[in-house]
Amino acid sequence: MPSEDRKKNRVTLLDVARRANVSRATASLVIRKSPLVGTDTRARVEEAMRDLGYVYNMGAARMRAERSYTVGVIVPNLTNPFFAELLSGIEAVIDAADMVVLLANSGDQPERQDRLVRRMREHGVDGVILCPAADTDPALLAQLSDWELSVVQVLRHVSEDVDYAGADYAGGMRQAVDYLASLGHERIAFAVHGPVHSAYHERIEAFRAAMQARALTADLIVRLPDATALIPSAAPLLFEAEQRPTAVICFNDVLALGLSAGLHDMGFRIGEHFSLLGFDDVTDAETMRPRLSSVSTAPVTIGENAARLLLDRLAEPSRPAQRLVTETHLHVRQSCGPAGGTLG
Repeated sequence: MPSEDRKKNRVTLLDVARRANVSRATASLVIRKSPLVGTDTRARVEEAMRDLGYVYNMGAARMRAERSYTVGVIVPNLTNPFFAELLSGIEAVIDAADMVVLLANSGDQPERQDRLVRRMREHGVDGVILCPAADTDPALLAQLSDWELSVVQVLRHVSEDVDYAGADYAGGMRQAVDYLASLGHERIAFAVHGPVHSAYHERIEAFRAAMQARALTADLIVRLPDATALIPSAAPLLFEAEQRPTAVICFNDVLALGLSAGLHDMGFRIGEHFSLLGFDDVTDAETMRPRLSSVSTAPVTIGENAARLLLDRLAEPSRPAQRLVTETHLHVRQSCGPAGGTLG
């Protein structure tokens, strides 16, 4: 048979995908033995390959430098429900683009993060959405640029020259402080925990600025343990200062949930004796009793924005860096009340 006829009759990966009723990206993942594909889907694709007589030309694939239609996502903490919501936003946009997410957890360790980035590059991801670990060296992003690997920073940032998707932390903190001040609270604490990174600094600076704007003392910043199980027993740390607070804004809802348990153990009734306000407004806020008032940073929207930035970057690698900052909204529920009911 002439070579031209053989080319016309050659079975393609798209033929396999159509026979197996999957996307071309999924069929490609099966060929590359990716763990992201389910057992049933893998079996269906492999059966289609056998039926059609498909042969994968590895050498040609390397020469073509074909896109993998996979996106790496590296986050610092998979136990925080915030990141589950963030990922749902990322996946919705990436899936609509007929691509697949490869997820990894850095544990907020720069060394582990560096290894994960290298492995993702080795697996041929088209780009990476990265929530930088604390103490990330900006040189990492420069290295990604040298590799011509597209990257988007999400939630945290270490470079102004790289795309970023995040939230208006300053606006959210103003909303939190203004709301508590409207209830008569003047001694407001800010409870923090976890590694120090750009979002950590931004929220502390925003708290101080919002308090100072109302001529309120801005030095009641209390650091609590990072481990979730230790937060309840650390609740008394809120009251070690000479001026005891009547309300607390928490760095995130995980901290707020732990403090709620600790304050309960101390005999406080949240919303009556003491006001508790979270930050991020994850779904758990509705399950707490009393229901947690919290500043929504819209993690699903941030995830969608990060994914769109990456797709735009893949389409136009040389365009200037973009920043998409999501507005915040205070959701008032039951955990805050008028000042004046503090125990003791």
